[in-house]
Amino acid sequence: MTYQQTLDYIYAQLPMFSRVGAAAIKNGFDNINALCSFLGAPQTKIRCIHVAGTNGKGSVSHMLASILQSQGYKTGLYTSPHLTDFRERVKIDGKMIREQEVVDFIERIQPEIERLNPSFFEITVAMAFDHFAREAVDFAVIETGLGGRLDSTNIIRPLLSVITNIGLDHVQLLGDTLPKIAGEKAGIIKEAVPVVIGETQPETAPVFIEKAKQLKAPIHFADQVYHAENWYYQEERLVAEVSKQDTVDHLRYSMELSGAYQVKNLLTVLEACRQLRQLDIALDEAAIVKGIAHTKRLSGLHGRWETIQKHPRIILDVAHNEDGMRQVLNQLELTPYRKLHLVLGIVKDKDVDKVLSLLPATALYYFTQAHLPRALPAGELAEKAAIFQLKGAVWPDVNVALDAAKAQAHADDLVLVCGSIFLVGEVRGHFS
Repeated sequence: MTYQQTLDYIYAQLPMFSRVGAAAIKNGFDNINALCSFLGAPQTKIRCIHVAGTNGKGSVSHMLASILQSQGYKTGLYTSPHLTDFRERVKIDGKMIREQEVVDFIERIQPEIERLNPSFFEITVAMAFDHFAREAVDFAVIETGLGGRLDSTNIIRPLLSVITNIGLDHVQLLGDTLPKIAGEKAGIIKEAVPVVIGETQPETAPVFIEKAKQLKAPIHFADQVYHAENWYYQEERLVAEVSKQDTVDHLRYSMELSGAYQVKNLLTVLEACRQLRQLDIALDEAAIVKGIAHTKRLSGLHGRWETIQKHPRIILDVAHNEDGMRQVLNQLELTPYRKLHLVLGIVKDKDVDKVLSLLPATALYYFTQAHLPRALPAGELAEKAAIFQLKGAVWPDVNVALDAAKAQAHADDLVLVCGSIFLVGEVRGHFS
């Protein structure tokens, strides 16, 4: 098969959550264990850091990978979903897996695919483990897909587990309360393996503490060790001054990821680095500073408060749930603009009303949808939005909607594209 034929095969044959939703989920570890057994148990041959959470896990994973890479370690990074290129999911030192390696992998395991009928996600996880083992990476940062306890990535025994935060997302699958969702995310905690929790939340902290106690896993809350004393913008970069518990010195970090919400992720990353050092893994402060400063360039992270044009300023953000949207709205309050144009598309299984209830009625809206079955039709989105006094036109394609916003926007206006990871991916694919 060619590379395109290979992609067509796995997209057509394998159920994919990002396209069809819950129907794509294969509960349990039978398939991923069978695939990895066929491949020679590659997950046992790599040293991993496992990252879960409702929001921020992608940014934290990329920052950690960037830091390890800056230290000189050969570093694997598995994340999902991809924005524009399938191969974004599997990287080593910021470089995507080669097309031929994808082809070779699928041809090698095609008999197992036909026998097991695994999910798209199970195949990509197995591909990542196999690639990292074959390339003999020093470390691999593995981001969970959905949840944690039943996630296919959860067959690893990591050096360190990281849980960024807990918010209401995928409630139909993970539970409808913060403690229930925390219980699912806490499923990545392993016996005697240290775990870093990014944010101390009163509803969820007891869940993590109890799980860690049961498994004799040392638990560390990042925001109880590090504190952001100050942050500000300098030449469109986010600069954070951070203090550490029981010290008077402030450490200064200049961040390529410029959304103010990245300050929380920064504290999580710093505590993760501290715990890696406790495991006798060499991490110089210079490598930490460099990795944080150049995360986009080194690891290829995009779509997090990302400016792709000025005058009018066009910003992309993958915020797609209540907590993520709150963070974006907080960022908007810090951003100067004359008028806000909001290009919005949401998938069906989100709490659409909750997200819409947060959005400003003063913005001009361009209701649209990504090209996937899970997308809420733009017309339905506009009808729901009208209940919250959000007004605008309906557009069948996000890039057509964006062109309309650019045409109407004044040079000093702000055009924001958000509401769906896949919406942002279609814009980035068009601009790249």
